[in-house]
Parts: sequence; C-alpha cells; structure tokens
Amino acid sequence: MNLIIDIGNTMAKVALFNVGEMVEVLTESNQSLGCLKALCSKYPIEQGIVATVIDLNEKVLADLAALPFPLLWLNHQTPLPVVNLYETPETLGYDRMAAVVGANEQFPHRDILVVDAGTCITYEFIDSKGQYHGGNISPGMQMRFKALHQFTGRLPLVGTDGRKLPMGRDTETAIRAGVMKGMEYEISGYIESMKHKYPELLVFLTGGDEFSFDSSVKSIIFADRFLVLKGLNRILNYNNGRI
Repeated sequence: MNLIIDIGNTMAKVALFNVGEMVEVLTESNQSLGCLKALCSKYPIEQGIVATVIDLNEKVLADLAALPFPLLWLNHQTPLPVVNLYETPETLGYDRMAAVVGANEQFPHRDILVVDAGTCITYEFIDSKGQYHGGNISPGMQMRFKALHQFTGRLPLVGTDGRKLPMGRDTETAIRAGVMKGMEYEISGYIESMKHKYPELLVFLTGGDEFSFDSSVKSIIFADRFLVLKGLNRILNYNNGRI
C-alpha cells in the first residue's frame, strides 16, 4: 500500500492507497503528523510520498525519517508522468502539478483545466498530449475576506456564514456577495475563455472552498476533493514502475 502525505499551508492530509484506489484519508495539523504510527500499525505500507509547501519542524522530520519504508520527497527534479512546460519548475507548487497529474490520469488525451480553490485559487491547463502549459494564481476566499478588513479602516471581517444575497443590502452582505460572487464569476470567466480555444475542455474543481455555480457551469465541472492526493499517488507509482 502507498502512504500519501500532502502538507499544505493550513493543514496536512494523509491518505492510504491500494494501487490506484484510496482506502482512507485523514486531516492533520501541518505541524504534527500524529496519525502516522497508528496508520503504519493498521496497514501494510510499502512505500510513501511526501509533498510539502512549508518547512517542517524537527519532530515531523524525525517521525518521517523513522518510517520503516522508503519515502519519495517530491521536488522539481522528480520524474513526472506528464510533460512540464513551466519555465521555472523549481518555483512550481507541488500541489498545482499533482492536481494536474490526478486529472490527466482520469482523462488522458483530453484538454483539462484544473481549478484548485484553497488558500489561493489556482488555474492549471494540461492539453490532450499530456503537456502542462502552466497556470495562474489568485487570492482564495479567506484571503479576500481578510484583505478587505485589513487594508481598510472600517470594513468588518466577514465570513461565509450568514445571508447570501445577489446584491448586498448592508455592509456585511455586500462584502459576502462581493467576495463569493466575484470568485464565481472569475472561475466561470476562465472556463468560458478556455472553452473558446478548447471546445472539448474538461474542468476539474478541487480544494477546500465550495461554490454555488449556475447549472450551465456545473454541467462541465468534475468536483474532486482528493485530486491532489490522487495525483501524488500517481506520481509515486510512476516513480516505482507500478503504473
């Protein structure tokens, strides 16, 4: 079995895969991986992959070093099952590439746009030849709410909970609608623009934030919360000759 460790800016996800099928997934603090011992006792793990966007503390590094099976540490030199055309691969976030790999594995030979809505919103494009062309990075939902509060003198810190109106009737609903509708229109705009050039485009939506799209947009989106984990598992299997 494969151990997949995805350490992001706000949390870590730890998953177990049996070849290509996800068996279990847990969410942890990105400052500790307390579930490792229990998982290693529960499953016959043969290999693992670690992908992190933060510097790990000494305890986490020691716990990973003590694992009784080989670990692949994902970096810009790791061989990939797709062609990476990014001009600065050493600066490319592993989660961006892993999401693309996960989508490409499910639908090879298709043009795909991957939208990952987490701390940031990222837009990634891979063509039908398996060539990753790059993507764009935009502020995520919480970042937008916090920016409106921190960079103004009087706007309050608003969240997603509360009244959701098409047009705000007070400051709170105006901020909430502005942020959430703004993200919806941004994502829809990317999709529509890309579909003009690639009419058969498939769209994957992943990440922690949820959106309420109109029916015409929903019809062309595959929602997959675990796309990055699936991509990391694919990269691990590819490097060990299993797939």
